[in-house]
Amino acid sequence: MIWCVDDDRTIREIEVYTLEQTGFTARGFSDGFSVLEALKTETPDLIVLDIMMPGMDGLEVLYKLRAEEAYKNIPVIMATAKGTEMDKIGGLNSGADDYLVKPFGVMEMVARINAVLRRTVKESISTAITVGSITLKEKEHMVYVDSKKIELTHKEFEMLNLFLHNPNMVFSRDRIMSSIWGTDYIGETRTVDMHIKTLRQKLGTAGGQIKTVIGVGYRLEHEA
Repeated sequence: MIWCVDDDRTIREIEVYTLEQTGFTARGFSDGFSVLEALKTETPDLIVLDIMMPGMDGLEVLYKLRAEEAYKNIPVIMATAKGTEMDKIGGLNSGADDYLVKPFGVMEMVARINAVLRRTVKESISTAITVGSITLKEKEHMVYVDSKKIELTHKEFEMLNLFLHNPNMVFSRDRIMSSIWGTDYIGETRTVDMHIKTLRQKLGTAGGQIKTVIGVGYRLEHEA
């Protein structure tokens, strides 16, 4: 079940119609209040959430979702008409898994949803990996830095997981995008840079282990 939240009725109905025509079940909501109320009886597989809404904007809805244990792992794709870097970073920092910039094509929306779901429903292996001061537990979807729990989005978690399993290996932006977002992802490699930025911030001093390789990409530095 995919929830589409947008105060514009036309956009909302097009999103729901497209999803149903491509094999999903979908439900539309006109505001954040109705979403929070519906969560009391139903949990969606993913939410496409518009930022600019009256009463309660999308970022506030996202904040409330991430603050609740029962809802914090629901994948969320933010939709914004602004499209500025700060809007995107703001959504990512608040826990969004991806974003769409209006106006976007409905098939781009479907591709983004498929990519997010493919990553989030993948069965995790019950194991933990530690590199330096960072410990990642795959099954529990938890990350710790010096025993302090760090909250990451799904994309940040998958990106860190990739780095931790391949310390000192250089990954190009295209390879990171292919590994994390999937080969059918429609977007720019700048998305990778923004996720790296927020991941470093959340890891604190440990974020310095993620090094930029100029002209190539990124690697997680670790001395055995």
